[in-house]
Amino acid sequence: MRKIAGWMSMGVLAAALAACSQPGPDTAKAPAQPLDTRPTEAPAADPSVPVASGNTPAAADIAAIAALNASFDPARDPAADLETAKVEAQRGNKRIILDVGGEWCPWCHILDKFVEGDAEVRRLRDANYVWMKVNYSEDNENKAFLSQFPEVKGYPHLFVLDAEGGLLHSQFTGELEQGKSYDRAKFLAFMKEWAPR
Repeated sequence: MRKIAGWMSMGVLAAALAACSQPGPDTAKAPAQPLDTRPTEAPAADPSVPVASGNTPAAADIAAIAALNASFDPARDPAADLETAKVEAQRGNKRIILDVGGEWCPWCHILDKFVEGDAEVRRLRDANYVWMKVNYSEDNENKAFLSQFPEVKGYPHLFVLDAEGGLLHSQFTGELEQGKSYDRAKFLAFMKEWAPR
């Protein structure tokens, strides 16, 4: 009896499979589509590509924004960098800080270490500002770009701009120094005072 039931089950299963493999009315008419076998490349961030518009930054946008604060590079074009900074500032409702200095400047490196070494200062910077370094050195003084701002008394010097690039404040960083570093309370007060409301 088991053998008969087993053979009957196999027969029912075979009939069901045969019915499923029959082409339906729509699939019989449609021609087979070729498989796309072209190789694809993963997207790569290119900091030389300008920031795209929109509300969500792409990988290239993130790399371009990070490059704004990477170093005082005499080869960078601050006018193009400011356009990138303005797009990010408008997208994130932020202000722009132009950090004018050079790799030759010890206080510029002290400022970098101060900001990177203090979680609250970093948090305020990242939440409220697009930080953009502008090189001033023997290799490139960026005179044309810097001529649109008030005279710089010493380096580093910080200019706070609105999201459209308009000057809001010129900050002589000597006023924020304490000993061989920066005064935390004064620096936090500066960051909070000029943050977007």
